[in-house]
Formats: sequence, C-alpha cells, structure tokens
Amino acid sequence: MTEPSSFAPFVAEYDGELLRGVYGGDGGPDDRPTVVLLHGAGVLGSKERLLPLLGEFVARGCRGLAFDFSGHGESSGELRELTLRRRFEQAVAVIDTRACGPLVLVGFSMSGQTVADLARHYGKRVVALGMCAPAVYAAEAWDVPFGDGDGRFSEIIRTPDSWRASPALDALRAYEGRAVLAVPGTDTIIPPAVTEAIQQALATRAQFTRFDLPEAEHMLGQWFREHADDRRDFVNEVLTGPTGRRPIVSGVREDEVTEVK
Repeated sequence: MTEPSSFAPFVAEYDGELLRGVYGGDGGPDDRPTVVLLHGAGVLGSKERLLPLLGEFVARGCRGLAFDFSGHGESSGELRELTLRRRFEQAVAVIDTRACGPLVLVGFSMSGQTVADLARHYGKRVVALGMCAPAVYAAEAWDVPFGDGDGRFSEIIRTPDSWRASPALDALRAYEGRAVLAVPGTDTIIPPAVTEAIQQALATRAQFTRFDLPEAEHMLGQWFREHADDRRDFVNEVLTGPTGRRPIVSGVREDEVTEVK
C-alpha cells in the first residue's frame, strides 16, 4: 500500500468554495486510470478515513484522489447549504481539474448517488464503479439544501419509497463497465430494498459483482481503514473482471493485481 503521508495536497475552487483534497500516483503512462474516492455525508464524513483505500489503488498503478465536499473535513462551506446537485458539480470541478484518462469512481453512502450522476455525465470514460453501502434519492431532492435534519430535504428522503423513481437507478441500469457493490452485514442507514434495487440496476448491463462484508456496518470507509485484507480484496475486485485475474482497467499492471479470493 502507498502510504497516505506520500500524497500531495491540492485545493480546487468551485462556486465560492475551497475544496481540499489529496492525490497520488503522478507520473507514468497517461492511459492509467484515475481513481476518485467520494466520502459520505454528515459531520463525520471526510476524505481522511479513505486514505488507506486510496493508497491501495495507487499501489496498483492507478492515479488517485480524494477530497472533502464543502461543509466537510478541510473544505470551506456549510454542510446545511450543500445539495446533491452541488456535490455532483463539485466532483466534476475536481475531476476536470485533477484527473486524466479513464475514471474509476468509488462512492460511500450518499456518494452512491453522486457516483451514478458522474457515471451518466462522463459516459464511457468511466471504466469501473465501486459502490459502498450506497444511497440513491428522489429527483425532487436534487436541488434542496440538506439543512439541519428537519427541513424539506429530510422530508423528501424520509417519504417511503421516494427513492424508487430515482434517476440514479436509470444511470446505473445504463452503465456497462465494471461495477462492485460492497454490502455490510448490518446497515441501519440504507434500507435493504434500496440495496436490492441498486444491485438489480447494476446487474442489468455492468460486469457486476456483489462484495459482502458480513461483519461490517454502514461506515465502510472506517471498515476498510481498519481491515487491510478486506480493503485489498475490494480493490482487487474493482480492478479485475469477473474471472478474477484479467485486469479490465487499462494501464493497471497485471502483476500487481492479485487473484480475488
């Protein structure tokens, strides 16, 4: 694993906010993929717990970056002012500034929605998805500020089955690259029906694998930080095809992708 201490910091500006992140893996062929790690929402959400995972991807020959959405971690802004649209637009701003070549998108919790939005936006440039205890949301929640937990956004997402017509599910059904869905054994945040719908959507056209973590709970970024074997196996799954040996991401060195257990 590439040590997080070797990553370089960066700052991206978008719509008055300063988005702070780190990147690694510079140098080498231009056709290597860039892995973009996207954290979940809330006061505990930040890039920091994802750095060991970023190190695993960079050690396999990828470029990689992770950043804090506004209102999180080291970035400016207020969490209550953030929206799903702004998360998407901030991710696009960072990717367009810092990433080159094919994209591997890995999102946690709320960033499941953001990964789906980015997959639609970048199309065939996206060669692999890693979705970790992901969420998707109703279209009407797209522009609504998150607020403090008691406003319109919370009302929408707490409406039973409001997520079922999410445009994110349409984007995932249309996606044809590699896709890995990491599912914890216990998840008190994401309803099982949401996970099942995302799985069905990804299985429509993608090269899909479900990656179960029976002992884990919802915070999979924390789990991967503390469980090196699961972290390595997850990276192997994302960077290989269903056969377990053939790298499906152009530019990743085959001798550094170990056989999936």
